Amino acid sequence: MISLSAPHTALILIDLQKGIVGRPLAPFTGEAVVERSRQLAARFRAARAPVILVNVAFAPDFADAVHTEVDRPFTPPPSGFAPDWTDLVDGLAKPSDLCVTKRQWGAFYGTDLDLQLRRRGITTVVLGGIATNMGVESTARTAYEHGYNVVIATDLTATFSEEMQRFACDCIFPMLGRVTTADAITLES
Repeated sequence: MISLSAPHTALILIDLQKGIVGRPLAPFTGEAVVERSRQLAARFRAARAPVILVNVAFAPDFADAVHTEVDRPFTPPPSGFAPDWTDLVDGLAKPSDLCVTKRQWGAFYGTDLDLQLRRRGITTVVLGGIATNMGVESTARTAYEHGYNVVIATDLTATFSEEMQRFACDCIFPMLGRVTTADAITLES
């Protein structure tokens, strides 16, 4: 069990949006990740701890996407994404939640996430979302570098293969924070 101070802890859920959740994922389906995320988010809200929902979105011409030289560049669909691709999955967001839109893997760069956390006195972040080794890991790395205590709920994460999930959860996350499951997290006022 990991006991966290509700007034100083935020739940950050990455890319639980219509265009991503339905993709083939491992070791959990997107629907399973969303359902467990809803349950933990409800516990955070009940404890009056912030829930922050992050989505990724781009301008119609993708001019705001990262354009660097890489071996495997981002290639948007020729006709663009579906109109609801960036929308959070139904029933996830509540009026008290904060929403952050990012334009790359991580949720910190180019957003006001750090400002929102610091102004609320948050020192610990609990992370979940899709994809484990992309958006979640990038956000975890930056949170660690910004001096936040990081907790990763691995049953709130999924990615594109069991191997990718295992490497992130077993090799990377333990160096960035504490690795646990959603049920092992308790919030104290």
